[in-house]
Amino acid sequence: MKAVVFPGQGSQFSGMGRELYQQHPEAQRLMNQANDILGFALTDVMFTGSDEDLRRTDVTQPAIFLHSVALFSTLPELRPDMVAGHSLGEFSALVAAGVLQFEDALQLVAQRAQAMQAACEEQPGTMAAILGLDDAVVERICQEISQQGHAVVAANYNCPGQLVISGSRPGIEQACEALKAAGAKRALPLPVGGAFHSPLMQSAEAALARAIERTSFSAGRCPVYQNVDAAPHTDPDEIRQNLVRQLTAPVRWTQSVQRMAQDGATEFVECGPGKVLQGLVKKIAPQAAAASAV
Repeated sequence: MKAVVFPGQGSQFSGMGRELYQQHPEAQRLMNQANDILGFALTDVMFTGSDEDLRRTDVTQPAIFLHSVALFSTLPELRPDMVAGHSLGEFSALVAAGVLQFEDALQLVAQRAQAMQAACEEQPGTMAAILGLDDAVVERICQEISQQGHAVVAANYNCPGQLVISGSRPGIEQACEALKAAGAKRALPLPVGGAFHSPLMQSAEAALARAIERTSFSAGRCPVYQNVDAAPHTDPDEIRQNLVRQLTAPVRWTQSVQRMAQDGATEFVECGPGKVLQGLVKKIAPQAAAASAV
């Protein structure tokens, strides 16, 4: 069985999508449509913008979504039995599964990015990657620091031995020191604009919930393994609720890939910019094949 997976923030690069635009009429159509919907030339930033331009949340998220969905549109033979996306990538997965229409998903991604940017300004925070510790140890230390008044939580379960934490700047600084003392091989602050997938995103969650409520969702053609519970979903109402919760809940990527493999996935195809997810899949489910869509 084939699982198609879609990347999230951090996979962007200058020049992304340019070849797709030049070589595939359907990708070109979607990209031109995206420019019209957003009201600015996103493709200009994707094709010729600097790394700094592409790091802005309101650009990064629509750009990665657009690249992923445009690539998927050029590969009609890529028929997934199941799909998943890492954080933002879940919106690409929902389009691939027929749950969301492209234009509706793009508008939700843009509204999500704006809401997250506003939440970052209201509640400044950051994230850090913790390497070489058991998840339970990271969770325990985060909980201890949070009880002292500095919010910090496990945010991205990327693969065994790699967990990203998220929270206030003082909380992250304390957690990094405590986790290194507990035996972490590395505790790396990440160059991100806020505390994504933590309680500090509460205001963004409320804004996204309102936008999702106004959007039409359909039953999935194939199961979508969602970040919040690592379980397969095709029911529109369940998918809506999980999509809202995702902003403040951890991304359970390790558990999602494990569950997909248990449910029969023998091949994982990454569809979008970069190769981050292939590397993670190889660590989580080494028995499965992992490759890029192109």
